[in-house]
Amino acid sequence: MAQWTSAVGAAQLARLLTSQQDRPAGPGGKRPPAYRALADGVRLLVLEGRVPVAARLPAERELALALSVSRTTVAAAYEALRSEGFLESRRGAGSWTAVPAGNPLPARGLEPLPPEALGSVIDLGTAALPAPEPWLTRAVQGALEELPPYAHTHGDYPAGLPALRSMIADRYSARGIPTMPEQIMVTTGAMGAMDAICHLFAGRGERIAVESPSYANILQLMREAGARLVPVAMADGLAGWDMDRWRQVLREAAPRLAYVVADFHNPTGALADEDQRRRLVDAARSAGTVLVADETMSELWLDPDLEMPRTVCAFDPAGSTVITVGSASKAFWAGMRIGWVRAAPDVIRSLVAARAYADLGTPVLEQLAVNWLFGTGGWEQAVELRRGQAAENRDALVAAVRRELPGWEFEVPRGGLTLWVRTGGLSGSRLAEAGERVGVRVPSGPRFGVDGAFEGYVRLPFTVGGAVAEEAAVRLAAAARLVESGVSAAGESMRPFVA
Repeated sequence: MAQWTSAVGAAQLARLLTSQQDRPAGPGGKRPPAYRALADGVRLLVLEGRVPVAARLPAERELALALSVSRTTVAAAYEALRSEGFLESRRGAGSWTAVPAGNPLPARGLEPLPPEALGSVIDLGTAALPAPEPWLTRAVQGALEELPPYAHTHGDYPAGLPALRSMIADRYSARGIPTMPEQIMVTTGAMGAMDAICHLFAGRGERIAVESPSYANILQLMREAGARLVPVAMADGLAGWDMDRWRQVLREAAPRLAYVVADFHNPTGALADEDQRRRLVDAARSAGTVLVADETMSELWLDPDLEMPRTVCAFDPAGSTVITVGSASKAFWAGMRIGWVRAAPDVIRSLVAARAYADLGTPVLEQLAVNWLFGTGGWEQAVELRRGQAAENRDALVAAVRRELPGWEFEVPRGGLTLWVRTGGLSGSRLAEAGERVGVRVPSGPRFGVDGAFEGYVRLPFTVGGAVAEEAAVRLAAAARLVESGVSAAGESMRPFVA
């Protein structure tokens, strides 16, 4: 029986490998042999989770043709990987990726750092802040007071608690978008909302248009659902969407679904203007594409003079083209796993019916806590606290990175939680690997792209401030020096494989 559970094609692996660009060797610098560079490239892809463990690799001859190298080079690279524990082979079954005994399995998304590592590693992997107390405690206490009547029921509310659905609908109506409770489904976070939407609208093999770059965990969710991702490049800097590209993709690829983050885009921080929103809704309607607007960052404007554009669903109030996803997890606290979907009533009914085969419903106590926040004004006060904290962290991190890494380039977003940084020609993947060695965890750019894009970027969230932000920048600079030297702390080559 074969030991592999998935497969990576030769062309796909070649794209991933050749995307690992780095600075050229300096004067007198030596590059490793081609087989060693190839082995290091595959190892890095496995460690980052971009090639899964137990994935069957292409045959030696196939990969050699795709990379335009000799079969001897590929054979030697595979042998090196086997000797290091990153590859296993069996005659007749091929070769598949592995990790050496004792190594943790790589994460394919952006999971939080384990609590036991928090004392020694600065975590810049997750864009989430601590809870805005005392509002979390007050919300839970308020929820406990409201719980007794619900405790006498079965506790299953697949569409969400009626009180919370009404509250969320009223909040949209107050923003000038008339909404009925029947247009709302409460979910287990935004990820739960996106999972339900993808399973309803985009079956295996369906096309989904996504911003490029886009949120890594959503991209991975779509891949695992079997979707075919169609990337659409963002406009330069913080300018939002490139509408010419969007119109072309929607017209020519005819994707079933499109996923966008209009408000302080993750990871770039871009804010789409009102004209872009209107034009994208019109283009999606004309193409017959369902447009999913993720507004989980919409309340995190950090500059008080910023005038926010109308939400995307304002240009499709009936919800026939636009499905809106919201969440308490970014604006309030990541541990509050409450999200919601706003769509046409018939779409909500279909999502609720399909949910019976997934998670049945969202925890009642957390729904009551969010309902308490919305109903008492606690939400607005908690989010205001969150904005102040994020703005201070943003300014501290920006100053520290500019001081320690003056060659890195970025634009400062006016909201959200993330900074999208061009790393001066260094490989983001290799910076992430080196960062682990010097005590700072940072996600590389390719996690936010499709097939190896954005190798020259990293994402830095505004999750730390003050002295911790300064130390994070110092450690990032140390990681950059390791990558520039071409040698990791373990003495192994860090040069890219270029065919």
